[in-house]
Amino acid sequence: MASVSLDVPVGGLPEGRRHARLIPTLGTRNQLEQEKRATSCLLAVMHGVPEFGHALIRDLGAPKSSVIETFAEVRFKDVGGKTVIPDGAIVCRRGNKTWTCLVEVKTGSARLKDDQVGGYLDIARTNGFDGVLTISTQITASAAESPVAVDRRKLRGIGLWHFSWWKVLTEAVVQQRYRGISDRDQEWVLRQLIHYLSSDASGAVGFEDMGESWVSVRKAARDGTLRSGDAAARDVAERWEQFTNYSSLSLSQELGAKVTVLRPRSQSTPARLEELVKSLGESGELLSTLRIPDAIGDLDIRTSLRSRHTSTAVSIEAPREGRAKARFNWLLRQLREAPDDLRIEAAFPNARSTTVATLREARENLMGLQHAFDAKREPRAFVVTQSKPMGQKRGRVEGSFVHETASQTVGFYRGIVQHLKAWQAPAPKLHSDPDGSPAASTEGPVVPAWNEGDGLDDEADSDPPVATS
Repeated sequence: MASVSLDVPVGGLPEGRRHARLIPTLGTRNQLEQEKRATSCLLAVMHGVPEFGHALIRDLGAPKSSVIETFAEVRFKDVGGKTVIPDGAIVCRRGNKTWTCLVEVKTGSARLKDDQVGGYLDIARTNGFDGVLTISTQITASAAESPVAVDRRKLRGIGLWHFSWWKVLTEAVVQQRYRGISDRDQEWVLRQLIHYLSSDASGAVGFEDMGESWVSVRKAARDGTLRSGDAAARDVAERWEQFTNYSSLSLSQELGAKVTVLRPRSQSTPARLEELVKSLGESGELLSTLRIPDAIGDLDIRTSLRSRHTSTAVSIEAPREGRAKARFNWLLRQLREAPDDLRIEAAFPNARSTTVATLREARENLMGLQHAFDAKREPRAFVVTQSKPMGQKRGRVEGSFVHETASQTVGFYRGIVQHLKAWQAPAPKLHSDPDGSPAASTEGPVVPAWNEGDGLDDEADSDPPVATS
């Protein structure tokens, strides 16, 4: 047999080489083919990498079985005898329990159809399935929230769940990067799925744009002509809510921890959107809060369409011991490497007004942060804020609102928030005699040394301790 030469130079492969991919994006020519490929790839990897599959569907009520069975393009007959073909189905068995669901998938800009999903709910009920799972680029706050509107009577005893493709990708990244896969070959397969879903050609993109109404709403807010009743304002509010959920998932990918969008537990998504629309009409602002596990405080994202600036902020409780100057220095010491234009706001007990100064000003002189009428009044809390011009371009390119706001959010956490440590009270210390020896306790009760001070005011500028973990 003749030998085959690969023309590989001594010392390595030629430049421009590309790794062979298990799931290539090459040749995806239309929407239908894109959806079929994405569905088949995801369901196959859920079966082949059960650790990932279980992580994805465990919150839907699926039991942890040794094998996840997955099927593509399953066929059923509806009540009229017409053949209905959902994109897929998932089956999990553990002991006597069997959990099943139908799967409907959309990619790219395609949207889920209310009547189609409603029909699949009927099929699920008739055939004893536990529910229907929809997957699209539409991002919701949780799997329990669906972007489609169906007759509530169809949901009696049947589940309707939704994943965004960004949620699927996030779960894959977190499982592969942080939780780990026990089998080396399965880990490689999961990395192939991550590579595929990360490509724009897959149609499984994250968040694309703020929508067609963004430019007009932005201009109306700046001109003061925007009203809460405008349909365009609601469209932007819906986009902002999706963008916030996108940001929380993006941070989850970066941190390996579940970042959530904070809102009142009893507040529904429609109520949340009404709140955003009202804020747009009254102040031209959009505000969301992200909760990051074990961070010093929640991360606020606020965009002002009037000033065209986006700010990211974190609230911090001030130390509860030490004099005022020491409490301010405690914060400044933690911001030693932070940029000068960072803004610090201090709040005080029993006072409505706050003080504000840039980090540069505070470093030079604390007077701007101290209470206006009582420099010795101890601060109760601080708010650290970074403000930047809002991105103006469309899409996700550099300079766009989506790109710049997402980058600012991650950058603020990376550069500021993750380095801040909450104040922690020092452990109480046993009293010692003047010669340094422990006080005797066998001769009777120890008499408190009231004349030695309370330990807080001995050194006016002593810094409260910083937690070490």
